[in-house]
Amino acid sequence: MSHTRRGESRLLNADEYGLVAQARYPALREIDDKELADLVNLLRERRDRARDIFRQQRRETRGKSEPSGRTQATDSSGSKEKAGLIVAAVKRAGRESERRRAAAARRDMAPKSRRALAMRIAAGDASPDRTASHASG
Repeated sequence: MSHTRRGESRLLNADEYGLVAQARYPALREIDDKELADLVNLLRERRDRARDIFRQQRRETRGKSEPSGRTQATDSSGSKEKAGLIVAAVKRAGRESERRRAAAARRDMAPKSRRALAMRIAAGDASPDRTASHASG
C-alpha cells in the first residue's frame, strides 16, 4: 500500500523519516557505497525495533502479554504500517546495494573475459563467433 509523504511523516519520527527519504530514488543513487551500507544497517536496526514493538503490541491486544508501557495497547495497526514503511525502505536500499555489487562484478570480469577469449583465439582453440551449440562442428 502506498503512503503519501504526509502520512509517512505522521507514522515515523524525524530520524526514521530522514532515513526512509534517503532510501528513495533519486537520492538513493546519489549516495556513495559506504553511506549506502551505513543506511542499510541503520534501516535494518529501525526495522527490527519497529517489528518488535508491533509484535509486543499485538500480543497485548490479544491479552497474551503484560502491558509494556503505562497502558495496554488496544490497536497495533500504526506500528504495523510503520514497520511496513521501514521494510520497504530496506528493500529499496538493499536492491540498490545489490545492483551496485553486480555492476562492479561485471566491470571487473569483462577485461578478464576478453583477455581469455583473445588467448583462445591466438591459440587457435576458438573463434569469436563460436557458441556452445556449435562447439562440435
